[in-house]
Formats: sequence, structure tokens, C-alpha cells
Amino acid sequence: MYGECHAHIIMDGKNYKQAVSLHKNGVQDFVIHEHFKCYQKAGISFVRDGGDALGVSARAKELAADYGIDYRTPVFAIHKNGYYGGIVGKGFDTIEEYAALTAEVSKRHGDFIKIMASGILDFDEFGKVSTPLQDPELICKMVSIAHEEGFAVMVHVNTPTQIRYALEAGCDSIEHGYYMDDTCRRLFTQTGAVWVPTLATCASLRGCGRFSEEAVARITRCHMENVRLALLQNVPIAPGSDAGAYLVPHAAGTCDEIRYLKEACQGDPLLLSKLQETLTKSQKLIEEKFCRP
Repeated sequence: MYGECHAHIIMDGKNYKQAVSLHKNGVQDFVIHEHFKCYQKAGISFVRDGGDALGVSARAKELAADYGIDYRTPVFAIHKNGYYGGIVGKGFDTIEEYAALTAEVSKRHGDFIKIMASGILDFDEFGKVSTPLQDPELICKMVSIAHEEGFAVMVHVNTPTQIRYALEAGCDSIEHGYYMDDTCRRLFTQTGAVWVPTLATCASLRGCGRFSEEAVARITRCHMENVRLALLQNVPIAPGSDAGAYLVPHAAGTCDEIRYLKEACQGDPLLLSKLQETLTKSQKLIEEKFCRP
């Protein structure tokens, strides 16, 4: 079984606000145990978290060994104030404040840095993404400072321009990466960055009735096509479902992600073979790079 390269142990796949509220007065270990039992039962022994603002993933790292899980976390994600990211981390106004947050990640034994370079998808309108960070110089500085401290960098980002900014800055992995274009795919092969497409965050919404069925279907088709093209261009792709997101349960979401990635291959034996190869190699690369410096 593949590992889970993008999860949020604080989330439950059902209701984000209710899941977070459980930890408002302190981390509730029983939640972490429930989710780890799911991974253990599924035979998943590697989990890379995306962080949270309440210390849940930091606590999970202390408990993971009891389940035979190699668990990595940035402790919290980092975003520029006024932009998306508060639900999973901490914000900054100045680059000095950003540097202080990277130091805090180190002090709290985080394994890597996660930065937010755009917001999230609008599942009711194709192509719409909240709060894209229109500052390539800032993104470059953020990645550089993290690298100077010995950290690999995970970047939450959508839209082709912001994906390009993150890749040109030298990030180590792109998370989500919806709406990328051919320039972005070429940059992956030039930089060696890994792509974690998290197809499950959109594909799992098909038929749920919560969002525009037309928009969800179109976004899913577009992202699957980008996965197909990325495989043809030898882009490194790693398995990660954004487990904990709405309708993406822990462990089951990981299995769904593999199924959706295979769906993107459209039954092509060559692409299915390339997919298996890249998932194995890219996960190993993440395991090697996204570890405490």
C-alpha cells in the first residue's frame, strides 16, 4: 500500500468546524488514535501531514510510533496575513516575522515548512481560486529562508501563475496544483519538485449535491487531464489525498486517491505502469527530503 503524502489529522472528512472545535481547549488524543487506527488497518505506514493551528499534528507525531507509522509534520502552515491559511496555520506581515515562524517550526521539532501561495478552489465556478499570492519575490524569499534553515518546502498552491512562482522559487513539492499549464509541467521536470495532485478533494465531490455538479465534473476532468499529461512528461507524482478534507476520510481517502489517479490514465497500460513507478519513486523522495533537518 502506498503512503499518504498529504493529510490533515485534525480534520475528519465530514465537518471541518466541528472537527476543529474538539481541540479548542486542548488536543484530544482520542481523535488522533481513531485516525491512526484507520491507517494501521489499511496498512498505511507513512503519513505526511499539512499541519494545523492547534498543535494536533505535533501531538500526532508523538503518538504515531505506537501504530508503526512514520509521521511527518510542518506543525503548522505559514501564510501571509490577509490570505488563505488561517485554518491550518499562522500568519505573518513581514519577512522577519516569517523567519521567526520558521524558527518556531524548528523549535517545535517540525519536519519541513509548509507555505500557502494561493487559496482554495471554488467548486461552484470553474477556474476560480481564492486569494492567489501575487508576489513571486516574496514566495522566493520564503522558500529560500526555509532552505537556509535546512527544511524542505511544501507549497499549497493552485492556478498556473502561482504554481510557476513556487516552482521557480525552488520549492520541493506542490500540493493540489489545480489548473496548471504546460509551462508548469515543464518546470517540474527541470526543478525535480514533486507534485501531489490531491484528486480526491474534487473527484470525491461528484454526486454529493453540495456544489455545482457541472463545475465539479469539469474541474475533475481538467485535473485528471493534467495528471495524464504530467505522466507523459515524466513529472514526479506522489500519492496524497488531502485526507480529512470533506468526503476524504483518513486511509479510505488514500485508497480513493490511487483509484482516481488510475482513472486519469484512461486505461492506458503504459500510463498505468508509469503511474505505479512514479508513485513509488516520488513517495520515497518525499520520505527522504521531508524530514527534520
